[in-house]
Amino acid sequence: MIRRQLQDVIEARMFAGKAIIVIGARQVGKSTLFNMVLEGRKESALQLNCDEPEVQEMLSAMNTQELKLLIGQNKILVIDEAQRVENIGMTLKRIADNFPDVQLLVTGSSSFELQNKLNEPLTGRKFEYHLFPLSTGELLNAQGLLSVKQTLESRLIFGSYPDIFNHQEDAKDLLYNLSNSYLYKDLLNLESVRRPALLGKLLTALALQVTSEVSYNELAQTVGTDNKTVEKYIDLLEKCYIIFKLNGFSRNLRTELKRAKKFYFYDNGIRNAILQNFAPLALRQDVGALWENFFISERIKANQYCGRYVNSYFWRTNQQQEIDYIEECDGQFSLFEMKWNPKRANTQFPNTFLTAYDVKEKAIVTPENWLDWVK
Repeated sequence: MIRRQLQDVIEARMFAGKAIIVIGARQVGKSTLFNMVLEGRKESALQLNCDEPEVQEMLSAMNTQELKLLIGQNKILVIDEAQRVENIGMTLKRIADNFPDVQLLVTGSSSFELQNKLNEPLTGRKFEYHLFPLSTGELLNAQGLLSVKQTLESRLIFGSYPDIFNHQEDAKDLLYNLSNSYLYKDLLNLESVRRPALLGKLLTALALQVTSEVSYNELAQTVGTDNKTVEKYIDLLEKCYIIFKLNGFSRNLRTELKRAKKFYFYDNGIRNAILQNFAPLALRQDVGALWENFFISERIKANQYCGRYVNSYFWRTNQQQEIDYIEECDGQFSLFEMKWNPKRANTQFPNTFLTAYDVKEKAIVTPENWLDWVK
């Protein structure tokens, strides 16, 4: 079992008087993470799965006395997929207020519901963390440098969801099942998602345009709907941790594109499953896009887990000067260009940006040096 980087963080926060909440897409390993945390502990634990209708109904309307009977002598209460429960925020607040010696461990697959339900009731009463598919740092710690290098092509194609990574022989079937059944489960239950077929078309359009600039207007025309619907569905996909957005950086120069945006997938395997394309790299025309998507998503994982707080962008001007990926921290900038072919790694960064801003670091990222930035 691969030890997750959040495990040490969570273990250090146990019984500190606050609920511990882990949010992430379905199947990234949230329940397994809490099981690993519980393995070495002496305290008794009660685990509840809110995908079960009877658990949803029970937790949505329990008073303090009923909660006392439910918890019993347990000192740890694990609540999985909490976003499925009506009024879960008030239930968790009631537990936190009335049972201060009970450690709450809560998972959720969708921030659009869970954060709305928890933010006000649990203000000042929670530690919140994001869990992603397996990170390069986790694989380095668990399997070593050689294995990480050997599995790079596989991760570019099949991604890094734990079950898929651990069962490569069934990767295609598992990914199709994940992308068709589990990943959008909460999203499709929302009343605001009235057109599941449209959602599929939008995901396909985003997958085809990954690493390229997109506009809501063009996407709306492509999938046959209006801008407002596209914007709403994309917002939900972001809050389900399926895709994330990079805005174009614009500050000092008139030529910088101010409203540009790109969308990336948190996992290459999900992107490829949407397109039904698991061809090997040697037979693909999109290797550059796969490499860019993979590196940026790995960098985001590394930043989150290591506590590096940065603003992330890409950069382009109307003269077609561009930088793939930019991080801003404390007024300084780190610049990254992704090149799958090391022979093309002599790319120069635009002088326009270098003279206008305080650049701390710049790197051409290839399969030969990428590990330096994602550990």
